[in-house]
Amino acid sequence: MTDIGTNAPTAPGQRLGPPTTGQRVGFVLAILLGLSDVVSVATPTPEGEVGAPFVVLVVGALLGLATLVGVGLAWARRSRVAVRVAAGSRVLSLLLGLPAFFVDGLPPVVRVFSAVAAVLTIVAVVLMLSGPRGGAQR
Repeated sequence: MTDIGTNAPTAPGQRLGPPTTGQRVGFVLAILLGLSDVVSVATPTPEGEVGAPFVVLVVGALLGLATLVGVGLAWARRSRVAVRVAAGSRVLSLLLGLPAFFVDGLPPVVRVFSAVAAVLTIVAVVLMLSGPRGGAQR
């Protein structure tokens, strides 16, 4: 097994070193995205309007909670598994939002918000999974 973002071998139970600045930025982005997923369930699509079905909002909120728990454990306990859970939940949330680009009748602001969230998700995942460069700990 190797450490996140490096080729340095790690034992299965070994914790990660302190997070790099990039990883911290990825964690903060993931927290903000996770919070937006959780809050979105409180504002369902009004009856008669085009938008995400309530079940999609609930699944998104659950993925947001998984992100928040994963980031919390990754940061506090430096758990490699928690980083992967947080990254995986963000990727699933990204996939859940893709239909916004293909549904007719959505306001343009929804598409813009979805595009921004998609880009921020990709940035967050890449940063969370990145490790120190050249195998050196920062």
